[in-house]
Amino acid sequence: MFRKECPFWRAYKTRMNQTEIGQFIAQCRREKELTQTQLAEKLNITDRAISKWERGKSMPDSSIMLELCGILGITVNELLSGEKVNMENVDTFQKKADENLIELKKKDENNLTKNMVVSIIFSATLLIGILVCAICDIAISGTFTWSLIPISSIIFAWVISFPITILGKRGIIGSLLSLSLFIFLYLYILGELVEVREVFSIGSVMSAISIIYLWIIFAVFFRLRTRKWLALGITFLITIPYTLVVNISLSRLIGEKVVDVWDILTIFILLIAAFSVFVCDYAKRKGLVK
Repeated sequence: MFRKECPFWRAYKTRMNQTEIGQFIAQCRREKELTQTQLAEKLNITDRAISKWERGKSMPDSSIMLELCGILGITVNELLSGEKVNMENVDTFQKKADENLIELKKKDENNLTKNMVVSIIFSATLLIGILVCAICDIAISGTFTWSLIPISSIIFAWVISFPITILGKRGIIGSLLSLSLFIFLYLYILGELVEVREVFSIGSVMSAISIIYLWIIFAVFFRLRTRKWLALGITFLITIPYTLVVNISLSRLIGEKVVDVWDILTIFILLIAAFSVFVCDYAKRKGLVK
């Protein structure tokens, strides 16, 4: 009775279930005569993720469970059971299915709880920063003056970071959308507070270029999520025109030449880095490295 209620026992039991499921995935994969890389390509994920599943380090995401089961020729119930389930015994099958659904629901609830705790701590920390700035400003100036600058920056940071803190990797798109929508409003407010119009005029151009760059990088990694080395190499190459566009735009906005020898050196380094990761990607595809 104690073991069932003890959180350490529950954690141990969950770990054992993950190990059994991982071994079952590896067994089914070998029966289908698939390598980890081949299975990863079919699922559009990395072979490292497959390796973690089979070693019991993590579980397949619910969004790809049906596809994974289809490839391995098993049911979701069998996947979560870590073994082939006898379909002839309906009562046993139904009981096993109910247990798996409850366990999966508990896991989702635990993940959500952890993310909520992180979000609350993160939000509370930023709130404390806002209160400290406000109290110090009022104590010194008798009103809100300089504190409005860090307060607006903290609020902006919270808005773009909150989707990731609450949803994890699934919140990346939300954070990018928040950044795309609120960066210009933030720059306008910041420019008004510091009474420098160039903050908005120059900052908006640079932000627009950077946002486009970030969305392109996100699209590259999403499309090539099974080949991260290739995605990284393409990122290095995309960074070259991004750097040139930023420098050319700055030179026109401020009326001064900003492209110098350091930019040429940066481009050269990016080309070398891109070539290096392309070689790594090729070697990995050919099985020369793990």
